[in-house]
Amino acid sequence: MNPVLIEVIGIIAALCTTLCWLPQTIRVIRLRDTSSLSLATFSIFVIGIVLWLAYGIMIMSWPLILANVFTLALNGTILALKLRYG
Repeated sequence: MNPVLIEVIGIIAALCTTLCWLPQTIRVIRLRDTSSLSLATFSIFVIGIVLWLAYGIMIMSWPLILANVFTLALNGTILALKLRYG
């Protein structure tokens, strides 16, 4: 398979799975309401993102690295606000 096509697929997948968290993050910031969000779920998810980021760095995959940096920023914000507002 064409390596460029593989990278394009990775980039598109990264954009989809990263940008899907933007509306939730905006909502949590605006409303300061995290009561319906699971602390356990977001905690485990953020740990997973950190591990995916470490993996991406180890294999030097820029789509993986960039997607996980942004996903970590979005979900880290949600987690921090969940810890602050319950």
